[in-house]
Amino acid sequence: MKTTTMAVILAGCGNRDGSETHETLSALLAMDRRGISYKCFAPQGDFVVYDHSTMQPTDQKRNILIEAARLCRGDIQPLENYNPSDFDALVLPGGMGAAQNWSTYAFEGKDMSVLPEIEKALIDTHNAGKPIGAMCIAPMILAKVFGSEHILLTLGSRCEAAEAAMAMGCRHKECPATDAVTDHEHKIVTTPAYMVATHISQIFDGADKMIEQVQSLIR
Repeated sequence: MKTTTMAVILAGCGNRDGSETHETLSALLAMDRRGISYKCFAPQGDFVVYDHSTMQPTDQKRNILIEAARLCRGDIQPLENYNPSDFDALVLPGGMGAAQNWSTYAFEGKDMSVLPEIEKALIDTHNAGKPIGAMCIAPMILAKVFGSEHILLTLGSRCEAAEAAMAMGCRHKECPATDAVTDHEHKIVTTPAYMVATHISQIFDGADKMIEQVQSLIR
């Protein structure tokens, strides 16, 4: 039997300026426990580093891919090497890196733009009929790219981000951190994670549900 393989795109390392560590590792653990293999990717480019003890920006800049490599013990490739035909699904952990390294959502809200490399990876995956999972704030990237298709997603509660996603054409469903919302038509699964979660155990439960649903959409 062929082993299921998922690609994971990272945005750095750290909840304030990269991929959220609890969410990323929960998703990877959920895959591993289900016998799913994975490969991590990240775009190149520099970002403003935040001091995670104060949650304030610093005068430092670091490379997205180099920082993301911390989350996967160095087993990572540039996003330009990603080919949907090599994988069964694509997963996007959350963290503010999605809002400011992959896109301009953190600065421009619903008028955001998405990094071309990220947009291409998503469109190519979608056009190949492969499912996509996204956590926390990462569904905003899907909202911008696929909002015109009126995709169904969750950002947890009826928050500012949810309002922005709906303004882009998306349908929004409220959801607890321990669950996930599945758009069967568009093969998109989202879980709110730290948009609403208060405990790390909730993050894992939601990630596990998301991976379960993504796997169920693989044909």
